[in-house]
Amino acid sequence: MKRYAFVLVIAALLAGCGGTKVQRIDPNETVDLSGRWNDTDSRLVSEEMISDCLSRPWRANHMAAKAKNPIIIVGQIRNKTTEHIATETFIGDIERAFINSGQAEMVASAEEREQIRGERSDQQQYASEETMKQWGKEHGADYMLGGVISSIEDREGGESVVFYQVDLNLINLETNTKVWQGQKKIKKYISRSSYSR
Repeated sequence: MKRYAFVLVIAALLAGCGGTKVQRIDPNETVDLSGRWNDTDSRLVSEEMISDCLSRPWRANHMAAKAKNPIIIVGQIRNKTTEHIATETFIGDIERAFINSGQAEMVASAEEREQIRGERSDQQQYASEETMKQWGKEHGADYMLGGVISSIEDREGGESVVFYQVDLNLINLETNTKVWQGQKKIKKYISRSSYSR
């Protein structure tokens, strides 16, 4: 019995020696472990869609009428897939693509505006007159971007195909007209070995 207990302790110790290995990798490196929506999909889809958005006639029409870059706010992007997708990360990638293009300005989201307004309110009481920020100077957005991420999964045994479709639209806030609609599709084939099912 003692020998059996000794063998179990040694086996447990040896199993514990394997440990967890962590390796830092380049954040831009594509790593697709599960086949689900990931950071690479978010970044590539946002860059491609915003590049398409800014190349369409609505922007030239806006520049001709206003002679300044359009001001955009990102509204709701709904996740209608069966998996968890961090839409906040996708929205951040979209905002970054707009800002880095130099062809549009972004205004803060509703949540961000509330925080900023709270700070501005505090400044009215506590900041010096020369550094205090004034009320009524906010920029209003010209357009709102919103959309949906959908997916369809087809699975048989250890194989599956996941199809993602991202639909975005840009709406003129004054007229409620849709000035741009974009769509991006991603299809992933996933093969799992029998022991990982």
